[in-house]
Amino acid sequence: MHPPNSLLQSAVSRDRRGRPLRDLRISVTDRCNFRCVYCMPKEKFGSDYQFLERSALLSFEEIVRLARVFRHHGIEKIRITGGEPLVRRNIEQLIRMLAAIPGLDLTLTTNGSLLAKKAAALRAAGLQRITVSLDSLDDAVFKAMNDVDFPVSRVLEGIDAAAAAGFSPIKINMVVKRGLNEDSIVPMARCFRERGHILRFIEYMDVGATNGWRMDDVVSAREIVERIARAMPLEPAAPNYTGEVAARWRYRDGSGEIGVIASVTQAFCRDCTRARISTEGQLYTCLFATTGHDLRALLRSGASDDDLRAAICNVWSRREDRYSEIRGAHTAPLQKIEMSYIGG
Repeated sequence: MHPPNSLLQSAVSRDRRGRPLRDLRISVTDRCNFRCVYCMPKEKFGSDYQFLERSALLSFEEIVRLARVFRHHGIEKIRITGGEPLVRRNIEQLIRMLAAIPGLDLTLTTNGSLLAKKAAALRAAGLQRITVSLDSLDDAVFKAMNDVDFPVSRVLEGIDAAAAAGFSPIKINMVVKRGLNEDSIVPMARCFRERGHILRFIEYMDVGATNGWRMDDVVSAREIVERIARAMPLEPAAPNYTGEVAARWRYRDGSGEIGVIASVTQAFCRDCTRARISTEGQLYTCLFATTGHDLRALLRSGASDDDLRAAICNVWSRREDRYSEIRGAHTAPLQKIEMSYIGG
């Protein structure tokens, strides 16, 4: 490894709005076995959709090299995403390679469909934390949202397998879309409070250009909290760290907590510390980005680690993203990158 370069470290640590680079999300595949209506709707991602060729994907070695370079720049956490990351062949091997990087908080987000088979191996490979996406406990509602007739019971089996493997607490992400699953808010909260997991509600967002997003479909964080509080009283809790995306609420009886991610109604751009690498090595500085920066080309053209550090420094130091704060004026015209491409 090259010795730390203090000038690059200083330059990349803050963007133009003073935000540090602390979190990196790496998409390891653009493929998914679900067709969730808010992410990969069948109308766009049908049977004839052309996914990336295997040669276009970053190799495990390329991913790990980038992770080490970003770690040099102050990254503290890496989240593995997709598509659905567990459909990437030998994903446990990548986890093992990344887990060898000192001081790194390593986590992964999955739809849970393959988790019952993979949980123990992921834990043994060094994965520290896991988040499972689940939008309802009602089978009909969940199937309508994943749009591939996948049952809730198999996701719950995956969550139980993850708990048995030693992941604790497990976080559950629920995207709430009005007219589809808002009636599942309280049942979900009650279920995962009893199971001892942390449920996080996510406002339906205008990521990409294919999910038909409308503001009328958003169930606000305020409404979500009010619905739960009527059944199970809540009180606000302090964030665990600066830049935490979920506003925390704990049950007054001490039986656990929930989180609410409100990027539509309560923008948190001012504290955003996240960068994203797509499956084919594009660096994005915002979930709602329109363009990326090609790191794969650098990797495959013989660039040194110093070259990569300089490129990352240049991108981050120029960053001004604050889409959620200016959403009203710019939602319709922008052709934003799809969530399935950069991992949410």
